[in-house]
Amino acid sequence: MLNEFWFNVQYGIKHVLDINAYDHVLFLVVLTVPYIFNNWKRVLLLVTVFTIGHTLSLVLSAYNVVKVNGDVVEFLIPLTILIVALYNVFTAGKFVKNEKIGLLFFSTLFFGIVHGLGFAREFKMLAGASDSKFLLLLEFALGIEIAQVIIVFLVLFFGFLGQTIFRFSRRDWVMVTSAVVVGLVIPMLLNSSLFA
Repeated sequence: MLNEFWFNVQYGIKHVLDINAYDHVLFLVVLTVPYIFNNWKRVLLLVTVFTIGHTLSLVLSAYNVVKVNGDVVEFLIPLTILIVALYNVFTAGKFVKNEKIGLLFFSTLFFGIVHGLGFAREFKMLAGASDSKFLLLLEFALGIEIAQVIIVFLVLFFGFLGQTIFRFSRRDWVMVTSAVVVGLVIPMLLNSSLFA
């Protein structure tokens, strides 16, 4: 039982940290980069909202409530990353406290749903005919949350180093990091099946 629990948690961790599927990491980078360690509560809440959206789409897919068009989702995932990265570029240097929190959380939830749909087929194969799909989902979601917290901590840590030791302004840090992500995401969009 404990082995199965740990396998499912590890599966969630590996899902986020998979080097061949770095879209999840890119989204977390652009979601986190505008913040500093003092904003950790808001960042943790945002990441948890993303996990809730991700898990919700897996639940809907696992119980055959929604059917997934893989090509559309494959296009939408990099599009969500691009939207957040461009938002960062155009709002860099503005106070985080002035943001409309409701819109930010709603969009993060929606993006979590989209990203979850991208993993729905693989998750259905993992769950198979299991009687405890919901428990498996919770264990998997725990793994996702652990991996996301690690990435968020690293982004905040590198942001701290960049802004204190290397003296980047916060605005420059957000703009440069987000611009690099834009550069990585555009080929993903162009290589998606909708453009093939």
